[in-house]
Amino acid sequence: MHSSRIRTAVAATLAAAVLVLTGCSSDGGDHASNAGTTVEPTVDAPAETPSEEPSEKETEPAEEVVFKPGDNSDQVRELQARLVQAKRLKAVPNGNYGPATQGAVTDYQSAADLKVTGIVYTSTWDKLKSETRTPTKDELFPKKQVLGHGDNSDKVRELQARLKQLGHFKDKPTGYYGDVTQAAVKAYQQAVGIEATGTVYEDTWEKLTSQTKQPTPEELRPPVEIPAVDGSQADLDDRCMTGRVLCISKTSKKLAWMIDGKVYKLLDVRFGAAGYETREGVFSVYWKSREHVSTIYDSPMPFAMFFDGGQAVHYSENFAQNGYTGGSYGCVNVRDYEGIKWLFDSQVKEGDKVVIHW
Repeated sequence: MHSSRIRTAVAATLAAAVLVLTGCSSDGGDHASNAGTTVEPTVDAPAETPSEEPSEKETEPAEEVVFKPGDNSDQVRELQARLVQAKRLKAVPNGNYGPATQGAVTDYQSAADLKVTGIVYTSTWDKLKSETRTPTKDELFPKKQVLGHGDNSDKVRELQARLKQLGHFKDKPTGYYGDVTQAAVKAYQQAVGIEATGTVYEDTWEKLTSQTKQPTPEELRPPVEIPAVDGSQADLDDRCMTGRVLCISKTSKKLAWMIDGKVYKLLDVRFGAAGYETREGVFSVYWKSREHVSTIYDSPMPFAMFFDGGQAVHYSENFAQNGYTGGSYGCVNVRDYEGIKWLFDSQVKEGDKVVIHW
């Protein structure tokens, strides 16, 4: 019985040894039960192929700026001259990329279906050059204009007087540069071998002033020849027969504008009401006031020509509306607005004689 127990114990010990020798580690668990089991090999997943599309969209390179506001150069002059050819710029090329040039570039870009920026990029410059020609020297550096069609000034009056000295201007100087003056300038330019443009540039002006003298006041503003009128109704006074005179008759109620005994204008007049009689005598115009208002009576006195204290010859709207009903506060009223305006603006001067008589 004892020997049987010994054999059993030895067998158990051998079996345990076999288990230890066949294990993969010192740990217990399922490893022993998996001994001899076939394990399927692991298949690696195929590597991902890089996409042909970039991860981010590539941006196109920015266009090169050729000209921009603030630039100042001869190249800008070329830009401006080409914009003038394209009828987008009206200013004279000066090489300065200012607001006028920027506006012209904007207009051109809009018309050419380009991106509107007001800045000249390569695309704008290439397009503009393809549609215009290389500017000439005169286009890049245009002659400076002194006077031209449409001008109205004393300098135009001087131009006309100088042209008149040379026989190219037949009329009296007016100060307005119209078709007649333009034709006279062309005739002069042709006569002296200057390009006949009808516009006065520096070369034309310098040539003209070298060939003529400074016009006198009489040449600049010749006396106006006024046709005489019938003065038989004027009831003229002997004191009105010489010089420049406002000859005013209380009998005929007429004002005659006279120069050296001839009547050039005849106007109806009225005088001061009772208690405000207009004074008679020989006076002179000492002050002219176009839009005068009486400080005593607070009434308008347009085209007032004062001759004795507060008494004046002037237009009266009341006289124009109501005729001889009523009267003035001593002034000589005129009801012909255009007539008194003509006298005030172009005829009567301070110092001219005033004669008021019966």
